[in-house]
Amino acid sequence: MDEDRLYHDPDLADFYDLENGWERSPDFAFCRALADGAASVLDLGCGTGELAVALSSGRTVTGVDPAPAMLAIARAKPGADGVGFVEGDARSLRLGRRFDLVLLTGHAFQVFLTKDDRRAVLATIAAHLAPGGRFVFDSRNPACREWEEWGPEASMRTVDHPRFGAVSAWNDAALDPATGIVTYETHYEIRATGKRLSATSRIAFPAREELESLIAEAGLRTERWLGDWQGNAWHPGAGELIPLGTLA
Repeated sequence: MDEDRLYHDPDLADFYDLENGWERSPDFAFCRALADGAASVLDLGCGTGELAVALSSGRTVTGVDPAPAMLAIARAKPGADGVGFVEGDARSLRLGRRFDLVLLTGHAFQVFLTKDDRRAVLATIAAHLAPGGRFVFDSRNPACREWEEWGPEASMRTVDHPRFGAVSAWNDAALDPATGIVTYETHYEIRATGKRLSATSRIAFPAREELESLIAEAGLRTERWLGDWQGNAWHPGAGELIPLGTLA
């Protein structure tokens, strides 16, 4: 995978928490509830560490991300000293430890663009999951074609940044039908100066059938397929593909 400026550029990474609204995020609430009873948690693709820090009270939490700019934000947060943050790639990570809960949320699974990449990530999950432990990750349902809603007009918004002030933000996206990979652009224009910060990202939209096969191949077993982070069962029109499972 190419290095994505959206996460590796410190100025761009600084928008991440502003755009996500963690306390209102259903995946954030779901994972906090799921962690009840888990003595140890591995947060793969932890980003700016908001979830990892929130889970760290009373348990061992390790947060892993490949982007130093995101980890720098994570390590500066109140409570970050309760998390072991590691710079690493989820495809090749091997910590030599197992965890009661392994998370890969925020659609981070979709940055793995090939089947081999996805196979490697699932092998990492299996290698770090304790007997009786659980895993969960999310991927957007390709049948819903969500990228069609990411055009400049529909995505135009204002972000109030503590350093830059009012910032105009928008996205654009296009699907490559040959590969099923969506390329999307993120733009931030600082109104006071006119300076523009931009990044181009690529994500995959694997089908449920592929995920089922790769999960089984990795030695994992799905207990439930959810269609959203409110815990509703998956159906063909659901927006999300969320397998919740354990070791096979």
